[in-house]
Amino acid sequence: MQQTAVKPSSKPKKNSRFSKRKVDKAYYWMTIPAMILVVVFLYWPFIQGAAYSFTNSQGYGDFKWIGFKNYIAMFSDSRVGYAYLFTILIAIIITIGTNLLALLLSVVLNGKIAFKNGFRAIFFIPFTLAMLVIGYVFKYIFMVPLPALGQALHIDWLSTSMLTNPQLAWFPIAFLSIWQGVAYTTLIYLSGLQTIDAELYEAAAIDGVNTWQRFWKITLPLIGPFVTINMVLSLKNSLGIFDQIVALTNGGPDSKTETVSYLIFTNGLGNGEYSYQMANAVVFFIVLAVFAFVQLNFFGSREKV
Repeated sequence: MQQTAVKPSSKPKKNSRFSKRKVDKAYYWMTIPAMILVVVFLYWPFIQGAAYSFTNSQGYGDFKWIGFKNYIAMFSDSRVGYAYLFTILIAIIITIGTNLLALLLSVVLNGKIAFKNGFRAIFFIPFTLAMLVIGYVFKYIFMVPLPALGQALHIDWLSTSMLTNPQLAWFPIAFLSIWQGVAYTTLIYLSGLQTIDAELYEAAAIDGVNTWQRFWKITLPLIGPFVTINMVLSLKNSLGIFDQIVALTNGGPDSKTETVSYLIFTNGLGNGEYSYQMANAVVFFIVLAVFAFVQLNFFGSREKV
């Protein structure tokens, strides 16, 4: 009986120019359109903005090239300097507060407690709410009920709204940011905790390891990659804090709560400082990149898997 040769249904995949692996063309059809979108809507606007930072443009009309004058003026601007200082300090407070509280909650929620799934849902609700909406709710709380409580208890610093106090206005911003940020951070930590084999804890219990030693020697090292992710994301979000400022203080009192993002937006679009704030945005981008690089190297070197 004569047998007919079976032809292959498709041509063999060709090797990539940059690798010995065989690559299906479908991967290029999926990645190239995405790359084009990222370039058009992210990198090209950034390049345009960086170019405007070397001009005297107000965002409209004619402009001319002025070189590094915007950058020189920015580094001698005390208002910009204070905005960077406030942004970095408030970001550190929010990042540390968010991760400590989220780590504590995740360990508790990962334990054997009643209504565990219900508590997880309750703690995740703040993340689903719009920041401006809950910001205005918290503004009312810090403006009316809390001062009334302070007056009733005869607490001087609480008798007036913290939002109008230059020394305390940062606290409502940090409190609101931590309250909302804990939800997503806790979810990531829970995902990390569930990757740990329960047999490790059982073996540790047999060896007489106490709760603190179990957390410090077993749990924390094994969720190191999740700590890195949360610290980088938390600091990045905190450095770009904007909605909280708009909802609570609008940069006040006396410009004491102006962050870099808020300054770039308000002065760049509303006060004729378009090119000046573009220079500020470029510097801020570099600062964010440096912080992310330092964080990834610092926490990455301490990960134990």
